[in-house]
Amino acid sequence: MEIKIPKEIRQHRETIFFGLSLRQFLCAALAVGIAVTVYLFLAPALGKETASWLCVLAAAPVAVAGFFSYNSLTLEQFLWALLKSELLCAGGRRFVSENFYYTLLARKEDIDFD
Repeated sequence: MEIKIPKEIRQHRETIFFGLSLRQFLCAALAVGIAVTVYLFLAPALGKETASWLCVLAAAPVAVAGFFSYNSLTLEQFLWALLKSELLCAGGRRFVSENFYYTLLARKEDIDFD
């Protein structure tokens, strides 16, 4: 019996079912439910091939949400950070440099040592 121990403790992910985390399993189950529902409602009206493509399009965002990870951020955390950086806190930032040496010299001239 071999047990994998990650070198970094923050990389540890607990698996619940079929090697998936709880988040991944719930999103996968929800995606399958959405795909089946879309197929059952649209197959009689649109045909099997069109309904199957719509199943994939409807279930894909939910499945991606379960497995997405960027710098240890979930999809919701990543989208919130993207929204804040690009829309809410976006704008020009003015850079103003300060010359400390010049400031010290100006102060030295103002002080009279006599």
